[in-house]
Amino acid sequence: MWAVLSYRSGENTQILALARELEVRGGWSLEIKRLDYRPAGLYNLLQPVGLLGIRRQSSSPLDAPWPDLVISAGLRNEPPCRWIREQSGGQTRVVFLGRSWISPAHLDLLVTTPQYRVPEHAHVLQNRLTLHPVNAAMLENSADRWRQTFVGYPGPRIGVLLGGSVGPYVLGHAAIDRVANYVNDSNCGSALISSSSRTAPGLVNGLAAQLKKPAFVYDWQPDDDGNPYAGILALADELIVSGDSIAMLSEAVATGKPVHILDLGAGRWSMGSDAGGASDVEDLTLTARWYRGLMRYGHRRWTRDITLVHRQLVDSGQATWLGEAARGDAQLPPSDMDAAVARIEALWPDQDSASLGVDAGSSTKRPSTTRYTRSDTAANAD
Repeated sequence: MWAVLSYRSGENTQILALARELEVRGGWSLEIKRLDYRPAGLYNLLQPVGLLGIRRQSSSPLDAPWPDLVISAGLRNEPPCRWIREQSGGQTRVVFLGRSWISPAHLDLLVTTPQYRVPEHAHVLQNRLTLHPVNAAMLENSADRWRQTFVGYPGPRIGVLLGGSVGPYVLGHAAIDRVANYVNDSNCGSALISSSSRTAPGLVNGLAAQLKKPAFVYDWQPDDDGNPYAGILALADELIVSGDSIAMLSEAVATGKPVHILDLGAGRWSMGSDAGGASDVEDLTLTARWYRGLMRYGHRRWTRDITLVHRQLVDSGQATWLGEAARGDAQLPPSDMDAAVARIEALWPDQDSASLGVDAGSSTKRPSTTRYTRSDTAANAD
């Protein structure tokens, strides 16, 4: 099995979460492939099968023996992954996450979520939330690792997970002011705050400066083994997540703790909160205005609608809008990971997937596993 990493950290968290789950459950061996991309060009739009979009010499080797399975995501990875399948004589199965810019008929499986509004298709799995590594064991291990770091921050603790501007929404000072007011008015003893790769510079420290309670603050850094994100998921008593990040929301609700969504919109562009949690003030940029026009007048294929996921989370009681009363009927969501693994195993209806790539007598035996070395950080790079 090859995990062909994307150019977005959030997608890589999902790719690796699924690959590791297959590794644990089915005994797959795993190779991680990183690609060096050429500057964007016409081939990115035309999507010819091949390696035109990458610098092969500076990318991970793409050579035989070919894998039984490729897991990947992202527009630029579609042509090389389909090329891998061609080189294998059609034996390699190609599984993509998120959305595809080609018809799902050209993939063996597309695992997607409501925000992308992908039409029903035999090769599409419509999951509720994004794939992630958060489970009971991961939370327990993360709690053990970070408990001593957070010991000086009294409970109950509110975890604040900040994403960034995306599509028609902007995470700026107006949203930060709302978080500060909520935390200051709450009965929490302290706040555990983390930014992500998309958080604008200065926002996380600006939030901490407004708080009247003790706050642990982490300003995101790339490839940092000291990233406390998983520790915050494990040790906070409730969580505030900015609504731009579906990956962080997926991970937050998997903890089973109260989750509050920070609405980054206002008025008709509210993400969905009603009068109890809505705001009449929002941050806005020219880019966000342009995207709003694209959503209104452009083809739906060009945009995504993250409010479809918000609505699902709120309707099910798994999350509430920041400022609205929490519901008491929330339950852990069904396992999207189980659904994805089952659909992948079904790609070989006449063969036990646990034997793929690990049978010593098989010509398709994969090389030994390459481990992903970043420690227990999760997808706050989404």
